Amino acid sequence: MKKVILKKGREESILRFHPWVFSGAIAEVQGSPEEGDIVAVCACDGTLLACGHWQVGSIAVRILSFDSDVLAADFWEVMLSRALEVRKVVGLAAGIQESVHSEDDRLTNCYRLVHGEGDNLPGLIVDYYDGVCVMQAHSAGMFRARKQIAEALGKVYGESLRAVYDKSSGTAPFKAGLDLVDGYLFRKEGFSDECQIVSENGHKFMVDWTSGQKTGFFLDQRENRALVERYSAGRNVLNLFCYTGGFSIYALAAGALSVTSVDSSKKAMDLVEKNVALNGFDENRHKGLCCDAIDYLKSVPEGQYDLMIVDPPAFAKHRGALKNALRAYQRLNAAAIAKIAKGGIVFTFSCSQVVDKETFALTVFSAAAQTGRSVRILDRLNQPADHSVNIYHPEGEYLKGLLLYVD
Repeated sequence: MKKVILKKGREESILRFHPWVFSGAIAEVQGSPEEGDIVAVCACDGTLLACGHWQVGSIAVRILSFDSDVLAADFWEVMLSRALEVRKVVGLAAGIQESVHSEDDRLTNCYRLVHGEGDNLPGLIVDYYDGVCVMQAHSAGMFRARKQIAEALGKVYGESLRAVYDKSSGTAPFKAGLDLVDGYLFRKEGFSDECQIVSENGHKFMVDWTSGQKTGFFLDQRENRALVERYSAGRNVLNLFCYTGGFSIYALAAGALSVTSVDSSKKAMDLVEKNVALNGFDENRHKGLCCDAIDYLKSVPEGQYDLMIVDPPAFAKHRGALKNALRAYQRLNAAAIAKIAKGGIVFTFSCSQVVDKETFALTVFSAAAQTGRSVRILDRLNQPADHSVNIYHPEGEYLKGLLLYVD
């Protein structure tokens, strides 16, 4: 196996099970690995510390195993089985082998199976949609292993697996000479690749994994959507950056007086309308607007809405964009807090990994102070259990939010 030899004293993070090896920690590379190759990571005295995927960049190795397990023929099956077991423990995948199409009123048949470092598979995302697995490789190594991963998914799920779709063209490193074309790695005979209907807490959603954002649906907001449902009865709700309307459906189900969904994507807004109809809601209670969410918020009269969901896309995808992102979060939250009715509720989020929860809370505090209104924090929100965080990799905690009460 090709080897990476660390500088003296630079093995400490690996001994603490952090899954990344930075290029600055490397003294020597033996064997001329290509991007995506499996390499052994060794201390300066030659002791084997870990094995992982080699890649070009500041993160030089993403560790898959702190021994040589990655060389075993059943490695992918073992790791995916462990990930599925966690989803069973938290109640998301219980009985999935027996009944994919349950009629349970509160059924959830979509969840994240693999969350990168959180499941000890750095660079890999796999989302499960009622028998369909949609995978995204964020590294050359995971992309090169996609066929083995698909085969292992078939062994883990058995006959309940209907398809595996690879959607890595927008996530895998394009400079690595990879053939980045999305497509099915497996599908049963007769399987249709049209939008599929899934259930989340009994609510129905159409998922378009071939051309939608991410893998087709934002699974990480499942528990926060359920919280919105608790607060929406009798309120006028504004869902900004709504995408396909997840929060809107929960608010309508709770008995909101009205729900306005706003997104700049016409395709997303079309799915919002389909999801409203799919769940049987009165269309007169819902209004969908295809426009810029920030511009719409500026135009809203004060007090028109008494519950707002502010869930923008990542304003900062790297540290260089952090300063401008924090300004954007502050302006957006100040506008929402200023416009919400007295006694109103604001759910506000950031999915930018480089914005930690303390910095986000401070930014929202600054926004609230700018308005001069009295604001209480009712809850602090985060990602659900299927988007697990490896305790040795705190960087995996990316979604944070606040539930605010505004006098």
